Amino acid sequence: MQYTSGNYEAFARPRPRPGAEKKRAWLVGGGLASMAAAFFLVRDGHVPGHHITILERSGLSGGALDGFKVPEKGFVIRGGREMEDHMECLWDLFRSVPSLEVEGASVLDEFYWLNKDDPNYSLTRVTEKQGQRYATDGLFTLNDRAQKDLLRIFLARREEMEGKRINEVLGPDFLQSNFWLYWRTMFAFEEWHSALEMKLYLHRFIHHVGGLPDFSALKFTRYNQYESLALPLQRHLEALGVKFQFDTEVTDIAFDISPERKQATELIWTQGGQAGGIKLSADDLVFTTIGSLVDNSDEGDHHTPAKLNEGPAPAWELWKRLAAKCPDFGRPEVFCAHIAESKWESATATTLDPRVPAYIEKICQRSPFSGKVVTGGIVTARDSAWLMSWTVNRQPHFKAQPKDQIVAWIYGLFADLPGDYVKKPMQACTGEEIAQEWLYHLGVPESDIAELAATGVKCVPVMMPYVTSFFLPRHAGDRPAVIPPGSVNFAFIGQFAETTRDTIFTTEYSVRTGMEAVYQLLNIERGVPEVFNSTYDVRKLLAAMARMRDGSGLDLPGPAFVQRLLLDKLNQTEVGALFAEFGLTHVPKK
Repeated sequence: MQYTSGNYEAFARPRPRPGAEKKRAWLVGGGLASMAAAFFLVRDGHVPGHHITILERSGLSGGALDGFKVPEKGFVIRGGREMEDHMECLWDLFRSVPSLEVEGASVLDEFYWLNKDDPNYSLTRVTEKQGQRYATDGLFTLNDRAQKDLLRIFLARREEMEGKRINEVLGPDFLQSNFWLYWRTMFAFEEWHSALEMKLYLHRFIHHVGGLPDFSALKFTRYNQYESLALPLQRHLEALGVKFQFDTEVTDIAFDISPERKQATELIWTQGGQAGGIKLSADDLVFTTIGSLVDNSDEGDHHTPAKLNEGPAPAWELWKRLAAKCPDFGRPEVFCAHIAESKWESATATTLDPRVPAYIEKICQRSPFSGKVVTGGIVTARDSAWLMSWTVNRQPHFKAQPKDQIVAWIYGLFADLPGDYVKKPMQACTGEEIAQEWLYHLGVPESDIAELAATGVKCVPVMMPYVTSFFLPRHAGDRPAVIPPGSVNFAFIGQFAETTRDTIFTTEYSVRTGMEAVYQLLNIERGVPEVFNSTYDVRKLLAAMARMRDGSGLDLPGPAFVQRLLLDKLNQTEVGALFAEFGLTHVPKK
């Protein structure tokens, strides 16, 4: 396998590899990584679709790409997905998947046209004091010390950041800045999370630093992620002959392991409570999704809190069994044994009273019923004890959603702290109590909150014990390689498999691991698109630097006359022109 950039290989069609027609593939887990791998097996690997089986424990595909209506509870979305231009593998996939909404178009076509006609941006990113816009919203407020800390982590070698927490390498000045407020709430970072992952995110998304305060860097689907992404992909795979075997939990995989060679020999599963499995031949390929950010998640309802389930989690138990067989299979306990540091809670609120959308509109300055961008991303209440953020995407968010209802998504990073109105931890709250806290931060008068939360909103809380487990501090080897050394017929895919330069908690990462796995095992004669090279583009770096300084130029050394001489020399070069273009230089006063 090789990485490539540009459109030379992007538009090439790989030829079938010898023996591809004889291959069978088994994919453990029905999330995006598995479905992407199944698709690449067919399109680029020329494996017959009916030779491919996806084994999924639940009754739905999509994994964390969910969105459904639960009887008696209401609409539920555990999380949302933010996308951008340079998710090269994701768009390579969806350019070939037919849209369910637009005849003759791909999912990518539909997505592109939607965001072209209705570009995303936020008019209010941060509030305080019960729904009032934060005075410095839009500014990063990074002082010189905070900028130096950020530059140091950016320039550090990867090895220097292994095993370290963010608050070990970024000081109080940075952690009190608006930049950190935008960053942590957008990506769900905590101070105790991985400094390495913080570094990787900086490199991966340096071209979007300027879009952090207003989300102009982001793009969103028309509906929830299940209906807009997972379902069209599943339908297309089924049309290609791929089989989905639901209600099937893979409990173990047998291997033949030697110092030079590793081969998967048997899949062991339970289907509908009955023991089963299959012996694997030399022509069988296995792709296993390890770990899970939504394992053991629990739904409450409007009158019942969600429970924190710290018991055995199926996806993690499988990875533990596999890891015990070989050191090359990773160390799952690094990620799953610290629930207090990886959990947070979300809630889906459906409005039933027209007074609630009016408060939403007051903050986001757009009608929630327009069918276009509403909040443009999350709105964070900076003075919320839960550090509550909420968003209203394009409505309707579900195809089955009544036209007079609005679906909002809410989450709190600090689920174990008492709220500002409710005075209880978020994780102890019913949906109604979470709705009360949300209405409080929307600016609803306190005299109206109890009534509106009881009758004007239906809210479903969800607790997720492992939702940021992949952000926990780690070292090399904690995540296994997509293709472990010596593997001849199996791969690890998903958010806990290791690949180069890309960042987890993205749809792109899932698709990339699936693509790399297929391309390596089948030796496909086409390059995998490399991660966008913004971190090596001086223009992107200068634009980010200017934005991080809130538009202030760089101070040249020495007295004014020396500065002017330096500036004259600089302006005679291409570098000087670039510095001027991005507003990083200014003429010193005489």
